[in-house]
Amino acid sequence: MRRLLCLLFLVFALPAVGAGLLDSRPNATFGGAALNNSSDFLPVREAFKLSLVDSNAETIKLRFVATEGYYLYRHRFQFRSDPVDVVLGPAQLPRGEKKRDEFFGDVEVYYGILDVEIPRPKDDHRAFTLAVTYQGCADKGLCYPPETERLSIDGKGVASMAASSAPIAPTGWTWKEMLLFFLAGIGLTFTPCVLPMLPILSGVVLRGQVGGWRGFSLSLAYVLPMAACFALLGALMGLFGAQLNLQARLQSAWVLVPFALFFVVFALAMFGLFELKLPHSISSRLDRMAGKTKGGSLVGAAILGVVSSLLVSPCVSAPLAGALLYISASGDAAGGALKLFSLGLGMGAPLLLVAVGGAAWLPKSGPWLGTVKNAIGVLLLGLAIGLLSRVLPGQVTLLLIGLLAAGVGVFLGALEFTHKTTRQRLAQLLGLLLLFYALTCWFGALSGNTDPFQPLGRTQVTVNGSAASVQESHGDWQTITRPDELDRLLAEAKNAGQPVLLDWYADWCISCKVIEKEVLTAPSVVPQLKDYKLVRFDITESNAEQRALLDRYRLFGPPAILFFAANGDELKHLRVVGEINAGEFAERLRSARRDLRL
Repeated sequence: MRRLLCLLFLVFALPAVGAGLLDSRPNATFGGAALNNSSDFLPVREAFKLSLVDSNAETIKLRFVATEGYYLYRHRFQFRSDPVDVVLGPAQLPRGEKKRDEFFGDVEVYYGILDVEIPRPKDDHRAFTLAVTYQGCADKGLCYPPETERLSIDGKGVASMAASSAPIAPTGWTWKEMLLFFLAGIGLTFTPCVLPMLPILSGVVLRGQVGGWRGFSLSLAYVLPMAACFALLGALMGLFGAQLNLQARLQSAWVLVPFALFFVVFALAMFGLFELKLPHSISSRLDRMAGKTKGGSLVGAAILGVVSSLLVSPCVSAPLAGALLYISASGDAAGGALKLFSLGLGMGAPLLLVAVGGAAWLPKSGPWLGTVKNAIGVLLLGLAIGLLSRVLPGQVTLLLIGLLAAGVGVFLGALEFTHKTTRQRLAQLLGLLLLFYALTCWFGALSGNTDPFQPLGRTQVTVNGSAASVQESHGDWQTITRPDELDRLLAEAKNAGQPVLLDWYADWCISCKVIEKEVLTAPSVVPQLKDYKLVRFDITESNAEQRALLDRYRLFGPPAILFFAANGDELKHLRVVGEINAGEFAERLRSARRDLRL
């Protein structure tokens, strides 16, 4: 049963890893819950933090930090000087991450840290104002209007900017990540190199003092220093990554490919092809130090915890090295320290259980430990594919995902037809499903598709009745661009006792196109729109009046859909901000009908 649970976890985790979702980039079109208000998103200057890194007589260096889950468009950057006769050189932007969109085609975007250098005129040392215009979106489906910030630069090359735009250190961690690293630490404990050692380790640390406050204190004295050492490693790797600005450099194949190869090497180590460990000269000295340390005391337990963090087993060293690479790419020392501290606490949690209740609390060793080790190796391969997906064409990435799925399927015995037990038959069934998924990935890649969640592409079925109603509904939307027009239409609907559906739209908003083409024209949605006055507010121009209207309704940008009752009041609990799929929006319309008694 333990092996089956591990395999089920692997089946559900594999597509997510292959799609690059380990970068925490959710998408509402993949089934994410709809968002009800703008509190689910950050204000634009918190989502995208602009700071001045350096300014001299030759160049101006700017740094953008996009919060996790947000990205900036390369083609939307503009840099202007005031007065305009201060001629700046072309901004030097690195290559961005390619993003394919069916409406806008290929675009380049930036996640994380982006450094931009702007050459200054050599013989012109006048003071001027640098206007920086940028635009970005959230992965959850919200697009911000173009934003402009101004920096004052004097003739000596010194610059100043508003306090709200001062450099802010990026916060590269969340409680969700802390929990994931803690669970990963627990998972590393259940490997064939670690779990059998826990009773021996508990005997050395506790010296028979199992149970009660004394046993718990000794175990905690061992676990906390071990986790602190991991935290120190995480902080150093985060600081190392920040100095090299790896998060920005990860847009380059020269960095991504070696990182991916490292993860492949770590995966091979998890599969047992070789062992990763410290050189013998160092490990032997640490072994002697651990042997001389007496257990049963708090100081001795702490020393053993520090030494144990350096003497990691072959089962732990590969995923630990992978975690260090991941943290170095984040460029966040504090976040790296917290993540690895959580990992260390997770690895020490089973020892605390032994201290309280003895080894009876732990599961028995068996072949399932090898399955856990292999599963970690597969996840490391998935991380490698996720990194390579930033530089490889989408079809090639889909081929690699299919290859990984096929390999796991064969390992589970999909092609073996000898006599099997019930457990082996269930494993074989999972293997066959993965093999079938691999075939769909390969077929989809050869057909030009790139989505691992829909490898065969989207099937479009045209029904006469539905098609007619879709065309009719599309023409019923009244598009306006001025706030006074919106006020007039809302007043007219209130006088007529008619509810209003207000759709916020912009040509530069990808999610708006998705909602317009796939949600508002869906057969389950169209019949429910007939009772509403349909108004679409187009803020493509994003002028001052339109921005003021966004502030009035407490919106950061499109897409958003607002419901107004017949008396003119907005039903805020039905508000949709960001992307939503057709099924969820149809359910929201049904809830609105109950509230409005239509």
